[in-house]
Amino acid sequence: MNKKILSAAVAMALAAGISGTALAAEGSLADVPKDHWSYQAVDQLVKDGIIEGMPDGTYAGDRAISRYEMAVIVARATDKMEAANIADRALIEKMQAEYGSELKTLVADVQDLKNEVGKVKFNGFFRAQYDHDDKDVKGVDRSNDRFYLDLRGDYKVNDTWTVKTQIETHHRYSDDGSYNTGFSKYSQKTWSGHDGNIKRVWVEGNFDNGAWVNVGRAWRGLGFQNVLLGTETDGVQAGMPIKGTGLTASAIYASSTGTGDKESIYGIGTWGSIGHSVDINLNYVKSDMSKGDTYQTSEIIGLDKDEPFKDNDDGTLKEPNYVYKTVDVKRDNAFVVSAAANIAKNVRLIGDYVQTNADNNNKSAAVRLNYKGTNLQDPGSFGLYARYFKYGENGTIGGDDEWGSTPFGSKGWIVGFKYVPTKNVEWETLFSQQKCDFAKSDEAFDRSLLRTQVDFHF
Repeated sequence: MNKKILSAAVAMALAAGISGTALAAEGSLADVPKDHWSYQAVDQLVKDGIIEGMPDGTYAGDRAISRYEMAVIVARATDKMEAANIADRALIEKMQAEYGSELKTLVADVQDLKNEVGKVKFNGFFRAQYDHDDKDVKGVDRSNDRFYLDLRGDYKVNDTWTVKTQIETHHRYSDDGSYNTGFSKYSQKTWSGHDGNIKRVWVEGNFDNGAWVNVGRAWRGLGFQNVLLGTETDGVQAGMPIKGTGLTASAIYASSTGTGDKESIYGIGTWGSIGHSVDINLNYVKSDMSKGDTYQTSEIIGLDKDEPFKDNDDGTLKEPNYVYKTVDVKRDNAFVVSAAANIAKNVRLIGDYVQTNADNNNKSAAVRLNYKGTNLQDPGSFGLYARYFKYGENGTIGGDDEWGSTPFGSKGWIVGFKYVPTKNVEWETLFSQQKCDFAKSDEAFDRSLLRTQVDFHF
């Protein structure tokens, strides 16, 4: 029997705190007779310092032990085989032959345990974030100061399918500490998904031919910088490698999860390598609603200015007369063209261009230059970046505003760095100058953003 495999199996069993009898097959639980030569062999190996007795570091003494427990002792002795003298090696080999079937059962049981434990995995990160967000005449906005936890779970169904979950928790430490929704106090938009509940749940399938699919509520992005789409959606996304190329063909159907939103999109795309250090990402999507459609959501944005409370003739308590958000569908199709290339050693250039069929402000662009990059396993690694972006108010389907640092209808530049001070910890600081609502000359304002944050990954 392979000594390294046996040793690793036993080490895992011991680390898991599982006794031999907890795993053994029923036939292995029979007691070893007290006059069996194995006891004298164990006594000798203990005296010679090869083993320390039972898995918990003690020896059974006068208690009869099972053949499976004896196999665990043999496995521990096998782990010290190289340190044993010739006589002790002979004893170990004799015991290996005696308890061979139990040793095989031990390896199989630990492998089963490993498979069961491997079905569930958790990972994520904790973030401490500080913003100095100076919005011109509007003053300093502290609503993005936060402690944040992103906890993700993988639940393996089989070799193809995995159920995934994401839990998010925000704790604001500025102002009143509440989550700033950006809406009035009458808004019904709740953020229960940010208070430790399961925010997203979906299932992923990965097939032998390289095809993949995800179904459910998940964060989905289109384009290298997620300018066209980068948000939570309900739906399905799938991909298939294109034979003979480095590209993947994909399709998406996704519905907004915003309060009362009724729009869904569907489309096709492809991404991957087209040459040495050159990648592309192309997508085209259509909306299931027509350009010019108008609908009312279930999201409350305030009270009616003229009649804030309903007039009840019977004298009962008047109910609020809410005003609900109205959505004008200004575009019903869009595309993104993205490319990325290494232009020098440790330097990568990434660009995204998006266009919708809205009548105005229908284009968005983002360019990013990266120098080096961080590796969470490599303390001291770092990365620098510079960015320019110009996002038309109608130039996206639902792009990622990156924690409020790149809002729609804004343009500007960002410079920043990332650094790994110690394993699995990443520090990032960025500075940005922006013109927000730049298409509305009477409402445009300047914004200066300084953000620093530390992420603890696990």
